Amino acid sequence: MTDRILNYLKENDVETPVLIMDLDAVEQNFRQLRDYLPLARIFYAVKANPAPQVVDRLFNLGSSFDTASRGEIELCMSQGVKAADISFGNTIKKEKDIAWAYGKGVRLFAFDSEAELQKLAKVAPGARVFCRVLVDCGGAEWPLSKKFGCSPEMARDLLIKAKKAGLDPYGLSFHVGSQQTDLEQWDRALGRTSQLFFALQEDGVELKMINLGGGLPARYRSEVAGVKEYALAIMRAMTKHFGNDLPEMIIEPGRSMVGDAGVIQSEVVLISKKDAADKKRWVYLDIGKFGGMAETMDEAIKYRFRTKLDGRKSGPVIIAGPTCDSADILYEKTEYKMPMELKVGDKVEILATGAYTSSYSSVNFNGFAPLKTVCI
Repeated sequence: MTDRILNYLKENDVETPVLIMDLDAVEQNFRQLRDYLPLARIFYAVKANPAPQVVDRLFNLGSSFDTASRGEIELCMSQGVKAADISFGNTIKKEKDIAWAYGKGVRLFAFDSEAELQKLAKVAPGARVFCRVLVDCGGAEWPLSKKFGCSPEMARDLLIKAKKAGLDPYGLSFHVGSQQTDLEQWDRALGRTSQLFFALQEDGVELKMINLGGGLPARYRSEVAGVKEYALAIMRAMTKHFGNDLPEMIIEPGRSMVGDAGVIQSEVVLISKKDAADKKRWVYLDIGKFGGMAETMDEAIKYRFRTKLDGRKSGPVIIAGPTCDSADILYEKTEYKMPMELKVGDKVEILATGAYTSSYSSVNFNGFAPLKTVCI
């Protein structure tokens, strides 16, 4: 928790649940990444936290933006972002949305299938396109499975077809998985994509760009390396596989840009046991999976909790949300402890929650309002 957020919570009696974002911390994260990885063009992944104030601060720092929908493009443009600084990075797009974005001046599009390539060729003639390649997500706490990307063999064929269709086959992309804790994953991914990069040169397709995706972590319960270590690992891998003739580099941070810059303040709604002999208490907060804590699914992302009673005697707990849905349990298998003196009405801060919380919050499930964001 930053000092600015701590002071804000001391000075303001806020209605919970609420996400407090420290924009200065966002700026610090951006500047650090730019300093440590100066050869890469930063495209902030808007989906991580789409607060207009976050987009505005990053825009004024010179960031470009990775978007997944017409709505995110409209958000960016409403903050003054130029079309040349926007990538339509979702590989699953409606043809009418591609046409709309192209009409607004967007010229950088992702794809990973022939059907998507056909849409682009039809309504975005001459656009720069990059193909997403499947890579291993080992080491990621939030793996991206096989929904996005294609095999290198298919990517090679698709980029050749892109050139023939009048598009500009601009580059390759991959994503090593969100909250990636294994620094060597970029080396493995670049080893795979660099071979494809050079193979396409032999096919007469001169690619210009490697999109490194996201994956840089926020700080949850487990220790992670700092951004400097990640940047050094990425550059080691780039020079290992491309030598001194480096292609243009794009990186799409989301979690690492805003995760540590946000704190959710919540309130204890109920503390109970299911049997008098139970050793574990159930602690129900006024925020759960459907209010913004979706990444606790399968207990994948393990947040840190803070109370005013920390340091006193504690006991094991199951942490759950307030909705009438049995799936709304945050942590049941992972060991969490909370102070024994904790009572209904006490405030609980959930740390490093600036990413993938407000953007995951449901519209009105059970009548609970979406998670409010306050930017300071």
